[in-house]
Amino acid sequence: MKVTKITNTEFTAMVFAASKKLNKNADFINSLNVFPVPDGDTGTNMSMSLQSGYKYVNQEVSSNVGDIAASLAKGLLMGARGNSGVILSQIFRGFSKSVEGKDSLNAQDLSDAFVAATETAYKSVMKPTEGTVLTVVRLAAQAGKEAASKTDDVITVMDAIYENAKIALKKTPELLPVLKQVGVVDSGGQGLTFVLEAFDDALNGRADSNDDAYQPNDGEMDEMIDAAHHQSVQSKLDPDDIVYGYCTEIMVRIGKGKEVDKKFDYQEFYDYLANLGDSLLVVNDDEIVKVHVHTEHPGKVMAWGQEFGDLAKVKVDNMRLQQETIISNDESEAVAEEPTETPDIAVISIASGDGLETLFKSLGVTSVLNGGQTMNPSTEDIVNAINATKANKVIVLPNNKNIFLAAEQAAEVADIPVAIVHSRTISQGITSMLGFNPDNSLDDNRDMMEDELDSVKSGQVTHAVRDTTIDDVTIKKGQFMGIVDGKIKVVDDDLETTAIEMTRAMLDDDSEAITIIWGEGANEKLADKVESQVAEIDDDLEVEVHEGDQPVYPFLISVE
Repeated sequence: MKVTKITNTEFTAMVFAASKKLNKNADFINSLNVFPVPDGDTGTNMSMSLQSGYKYVNQEVSSNVGDIAASLAKGLLMGARGNSGVILSQIFRGFSKSVEGKDSLNAQDLSDAFVAATETAYKSVMKPTEGTVLTVVRLAAQAGKEAASKTDDVITVMDAIYENAKIALKKTPELLPVLKQVGVVDSGGQGLTFVLEAFDDALNGRADSNDDAYQPNDGEMDEMIDAAHHQSVQSKLDPDDIVYGYCTEIMVRIGKGKEVDKKFDYQEFYDYLANLGDSLLVVNDDEIVKVHVHTEHPGKVMAWGQEFGDLAKVKVDNMRLQQETIISNDESEAVAEEPTETPDIAVISIASGDGLETLFKSLGVTSVLNGGQTMNPSTEDIVNAINATKANKVIVLPNNKNIFLAAEQAAEVADIPVAIVHSRTISQGITSMLGFNPDNSLDDNRDMMEDELDSVKSGQVTHAVRDTTIDDVTIKKGQFMGIVDGKIKVVDDDLETTAIEMTRAMLDDDSEAITIIWGEGANEKLADKVESQVAEIDDDLEVEVHEGDQPVYPFLISVE
């Protein structure tokens, strides 16, 4: 079969297939994380980023492929999570710029788009590293360029791009020693290869909406539904501004019931619901499909579901009424919680855990954006947090190197000046606040806060999710690891021992103060025991203990 152009129909199908492919394989991509910690989230980040891109594509009314590609790039930009999601957004930013204004794509257009995608992706990274997703897109684009010089068949060009992406992916361990040591390929490169595979399948007619659909278990579907709901409503939103007022959830038993007259097709099912509202999430397995949507017509949602099966669950909430109640309940607290006047410079810290939020705010942080190790916030999340401060200028503390690029993209698209203080850990974020002075300029504050980062050593204790060997350290699944500034220093079967020995490894003659923050997996009693043992190491050390409630890491320990 020869195809000489990609129309809006084919391109939309390619994006849809890629979104599902990443959903289906997110856990596998996550498992390729070099460190065996339970926060490997490359697959999750890339999947959620592309879901945002597809949402924008699905809302695009133009049949011009250039316009659709621009919507994809915009959606990826705003939904980008983690460094992998940002780089994916940059790949398709370059792609969209290359095809701007084109009604359809021929073989040369497709090749040129991936060459442009490569150039943009490399420029987006300060220090491009080979053996990563950059290598995969570069070598894939080169193969596409060679193929386009010999044929006008877009399928042949896409075949070449995908096949050479697979070859490039296999080479990543040879280019990046840490990958070879651990025995994995680059996770971001694997994610992109899945995207290109889906593109190739769609063009070749191999993509099937049901076979490729992500099929989470029942518990995962509930979590996805709940997450979509809780992220959708801003606490201070005017009820009259809510466009779609009914949060509607249904669970359909596919093929069951008296009203069934349609065979379930994911694309058909999704597209109808997409026209009824927003915040749509549809997840299914072979037996059930669950729906979450904000709409003005919950009855139509239910009736549509009944065409494919009976309704096992129905839930409808009036969000305008809910919002009125929230505002009413918050009015008495608003004076105490809201600043009396708009700050000139606001500080946003990204962290997860009620205790950490309280700690950051006690140090002068204006607001805390929920996110971090297990859920990197998107570019749009950060932009919304910036806007919510109503400040003239904003400083962002990412507290995680995997959030740097999303924060920097948010700074670019924000309407006010934004400075990023490149805190790599929660401990660095806390220490950086020592350099903040609301009377100083934005640039002076950024410089002073950046200078504070190197004055603290950051330790994190967590458990291993798989067996591996890193830097000649053998680790068994379930063991605890003490990680100091990105290096695994201690491995032990006992959590308390790991925390104490990690702290000992962080100390030197200049050490003066230790801060212990305990979270999920630890408790106050255990934290007090660690404090007592650490204090015995040196009587001159000042030791503080705080409850952080952070996930993933039972202990965050800093030494200054």
